[in-house]
Amino acid sequence: MNPSLRQMRALVALAKTGSFTLAADHLNVTQSALSGQIKELEQLLGMRVVERTTRKTQLSELGRELTPLFDKMLHDLDRAMADIASRKALKQGSVRLAAPQMLSCTMVPEVIAAYRERHPEVRVRLTDCPLEQVSARVFSGEVDFGIGPERDATAEIEAQPLFEMPFVVVYPPGHALDQRKRITWSDVNRYPFISLQGQFTERLLRDVHISFRELSLSPHNEVTFMTTALAMVHARQGITVCLPYAEKMVQLYGLKMRPLEAPALTRRFFVYTRGARALSPAAESFVAFLHEFIATHEWNMPSTV
Repeated sequence: MNPSLRQMRALVALAKTGSFTLAADHLNVTQSALSGQIKELEQLLGMRVVERTTRKTQLSELGRELTPLFDKMLHDLDRAMADIASRKALKQGSVRLAAPQMLSCTMVPEVIAAYRERHPEVRVRLTDCPLEQVSARVFSGEVDFGIGPERDATAEIEAQPLFEMPFVVVYPPGHALDQRKRITWSDVNRYPFISLQGQFTERLLRDVHISFRELSLSPHNEVTFMTTALAMVHARQGITVCLPYAEKMVQLYGLKMRPLEAPALTRRFFVYTRGARALSPAAESFVAFLHEFIATHEWNMPSTV
């Protein structure tokens, strides 16, 4: 026995107005339609909710008991539906994303700032973490999606291509590499190479080996974060490689950044989501905006910085 929303609205409107005529006007229905909803409700309950007399209309005892209950249910439902409409219209909502440290201190804040200009009511929360933890944060539900480099595929995590960039070499001013017209991976191998730990280095060494059978790139030092590698290069402890989106951080350390040739090795980045979980309207909007941002912002590789 479940009263319909129309029946509940009819009883509440009648209780608030005290008149079938006024209640019908309030609900924008005919008086006969309103009367029919009340009769259907009474038939469903097997009891009267309205006491009808020739002079006035008043609620029965049951009607008076049901009115505040129906009113609260309708209010809660209307509020929930309004909240959903606001989220769909991006008048509110939240986005939670995870990104590796270097992306989190270069490109991602710029994307967030640009997105907030378009949707100021949407809250965006960034979780910066080691790149090896991005997928784990997505899988646990801590974030809606993650951004990171290519990783081995899993059944639980879906990967959507975002961008592909070639590696660049980073070195301090006055370094011997600055005298070369073009810099190759063989040139990198002549100097202490500072790399990142984990799959970043593993994939890079694999790509180098595939492209240059005779070249064996051996890291002089492996660190966790790219900012550490840049600090080491700034201290003239070696050179490193990164991707063009890190240009502002390279500039901050007073370093130079140039393309690596023969050939240009690239790294692909993806948006990672949990396969069985649909994104919220706000998160979907942010991912779409992220693709738009990438398409209109080219991280060109300057010959010098």
